Amino acid sequence: MDFLLYIQALIQGIVEGVTEFLPISSTGHMILVDAFFPMRDAEFAKRFEVIIQLGAILSVLVHFRKIIFPSKWTIDGFKSMMPLWLRIVAGVIPAAVLGFLLDDFIEAKLFNLPVVTSMLVLWGIVLVFSGLIEKRSQGNSADKIVLMSWIQVLAVGFAQCLAMVPGTSRSAVTILGAMCLGCTRSCAAEFSFFLAIPTMFGATLLSLVKSGANFTANQWVALTIGFLAAFFTAWGVIAWFMDYIKKHDFKLFGWYRIILGIAVFTLYLFFK
Repeated sequence: MDFLLYIQALIQGIVEGVTEFLPISSTGHMILVDAFFPMRDAEFAKRFEVIIQLGAILSVLVHFRKIIFPSKWTIDGFKSMMPLWLRIVAGVIPAAVLGFLLDDFIEAKLFNLPVVTSMLVLWGIVLVFSGLIEKRSQGNSADKIVLMSWIQVLAVGFAQCLAMVPGTSRSAVTILGAMCLGCTRSCAAEFSFFLAIPTMFGATLLSLVKSGANFTANQWVALTIGFLAAFFTAWGVIAWFMDYIKKHDFKLFGWYRIILGIAVFTLYLFFK
């Protein structure tokens, strides 16, 4: 039994669950964890980080099950869900295409601490001033995803592509993009969460196809620990975040990103 690996899996699962749906960059935080507390097997670590995202995604399906799935599993029930599902699919297309084309380049060139810390600070500043975006969009807000126009949906989909740069945060750019286009905070957050479902399923499938799924017994245990930790942590975070944004803006997350980015970059300069 590899207890160190299991502890690392638990820590990374919790970090994934906490950061995946908050606008603070899960990829950025995972890179930071890797930099300061790396797994011995670097190749397994890459696959581990992608696979445990499925735990976080499952929490979205569970938390929003009454919205995502039909109340009655009939033809009419499925038809009633088509406006929502089609918007989710359409919103994912830009990132799916660009992600497939640029995945290797991004992983080789951009997965490093200087890029992550720069993006943490840059988008932190944007989040601090995100209230200005919301004020400008008031008066023409869509408060439900099914009320979003197809232009809004595709525009948010293209905004999601910015999150391919690690440290940016997929949830941050999609939420801010939706708000810029006239969606309420709650609607923007829900759409961001729903876009993550096919996006992250696709990323996991791509990773497994490229690298295979041959794991040792210890690695399977680690994957199970990380998966469950990500699921339960993300479920709690989603419930908290949806309640939080009803009363608060995103400044807290912006300042957190700025402080974290500066602190980590300082450590990087001194200890690289």
